[in-house]
Amino acid sequence: MGILFSCENSMSEIQRVSINYDTPDEISKNLRLVYYDSAKTKIELFATNTEKVNGRQEITRLKDSLRVNFYDKSGKKISTLFALYGEINDLKNMVYVKDSVRFYNFDKKQLLETEALYWNRSDSSIYTEGQVIVKSPDGLALGTGFKTKQDFGKYTILKPQGQILVKDSKKEN
Repeated sequence: MGILFSCENSMSEIQRVSINYDTPDEISKNLRLVYYDSAKTKIELFATNTEKVNGRQEITRLKDSLRVNFYDKSGKKISTLFALYGEINDLKNMVYVKDSVRFYNFDKKQLLETEALYWNRSDSSIYTEGQVIVKSPDGLALGTGFKTKQDFGKYTILKPQGQILVKDSKKEN
């Protein structure tokens, strides 16, 4: 006699299976991304460990340190952004970095230190609502909230706090 068996999944069994949208689709080590415009480097990104998630939102997690170099139109490196963690949201064209964030302008020798900030890749703006310290040869600036462009040429501290030391640009005779 032959016995015929068939498999059948109940709807409750099918519904139990779920998708974890946070599971990485791609994992990279020592990533280097370079963005070019007219054969000149515009942005260079380095990350120690990278995880790309292509679920509901396209998120790339940058772990264990990252560095972003920004270049001017002539190809000269003008500023650098460091952090221990970051997330790139490709759908919103935004980058969020946190943990020991440092942003440096080479020409002005100014350094921003904060715990977290956002970089809007669409309009090149960089900003935070958190506490900031800006160190430069002209002095020290403290406050809450910060806005600049990715060249870090000019900046605004939204709520300055404490003493600000500014070097006098006029020479005394």
